[in-house]
Amino acid sequence: MTKTVAYIRVSSKDQNLDRQLAVLNALGIEEKYIYQDKQSGKDFERVGYMYMKKSLEPGDTLVIKELDRLGRNQMELKKEWEYFRDNEINVRVLDMPALNINYDDENIKPLVKMINNIIFEIMSWKAENERETIKKRQAEGIATAKANNVKFGRPKTKIPDNFIGICTRWRNGEITATDAIILTGMKRTNFYKQVKSLNL
Repeated sequence: MTKTVAYIRVSSKDQNLDRQLAVLNALGIEEKYIYQDKQSGKDFERVGYMYMKKSLEPGDTLVIKELDRLGRNQMELKKEWEYFRDNEINVRVLDMPALNINYDDENIKPLVKMINNIIFEIMSWKAENERETIKKRQAEGIATAKANNVKFGRPKTKIPDNFIGICTRWRNGEITATDAIILTGMKRTNFYKQVKSLNL
C-alpha cells in the first residue's frame, strides 16, 4: 500500500517549522509521516531527511512546500531528484506544481517531462544561488562588525583589582577559599578558572 510522506526543514535551531507544518496538516498528512530537520540545506547528511528517504518505496508520494526545503546544493539536489525518478517516487512541490513528478499519470507526455526538467534546473540553481548570497551577506556582516570593533563570543571575565592580593592571602592560609570568593565578588567557577589561568 502506497503512502504520502512529507519533509520540512529550516536552517537553524532557533527557527520554527510551524508555517510548513500548518500547510501539511491542512492537507491531512499524518504526523508520523512528516519528517523534519533544523539544519542547513548545504548537503543531505540530515537525520530527518535520511529517515524519510529510507521510508520511501515505489509509488509513494513525497510532499515538500518549496524545492529549497529539500536542499540548496544544486548538484546534490539534482542527484536526489534523479533518485526519486529512478525509484518511481512521486514528488509534489506545493509552491511550484510544475515541478511535480507523478508516476500514477500514464498520460505524461515527453514535452511535459522536458519542461519539468528545465524548470527544475532553474529552481535548483536559484536555491543554491540564494544560499551563496546568504553566506556572502553573513561574511560581509561579520567583516563590517569586526571593522567596527564588535567582539564576538562570550565577554571575558573582568578580574578585580584585589584579586592577586586576596589569592595570596588565601594561599598563605590567612583566609578560606569561600572568604576569598566573597571578597573578590566573583562566582566560584570563575574564581578557580582565573586562579588556574594565572597559576596562582
